[in-house]
Amino acid sequence: MLKVLSLFFDAHRAVSIYVFLKSWWLAITGAVVMIAIVAGLLLLNDDGKHEHEAFLTVAVLSATPINGDLKNGVIASVRLPDGSAASITSTEGPIAQTVGTQACIEKRVFVETGEPRYRFKLPRYCEAS
Repeated sequence: MLKVLSLFFDAHRAVSIYVFLKSWWLAITGAVVMIAIVAGLLLLNDDGKHEHEAFLTVAVLSATPINGDLKNGVIASVRLPDGSAASITSTEGPIAQTVGTQACIEKRVFVETGEPRYRFKLPRYCEAS
């Protein structure tokens, strides 16, 4: 490697670069790998654009507090208006504490695919619609 560096730099500079790379190669390689991983996750995590379609009041089939406390969130199975069931998770305490026998959900639809997604919302949103 020193011979290759000496082709591009003078002898003293080539030795300095060689020693620097020899002692810091692991940290430099780790930083480059971390940057590549973060960039890859940001590029692959694109869900696409979605549009709000409706706020719905739905029946709750079952609700389980996360870690035994609604302040941590809730995992609930709900009956959607089309008759199917869906499992929705919320880790926001104020929203999770409003889930009882009924819950307010927001239906969002992805623009490209038309696939619906649901999330819990505060009851005031369903009362307004």
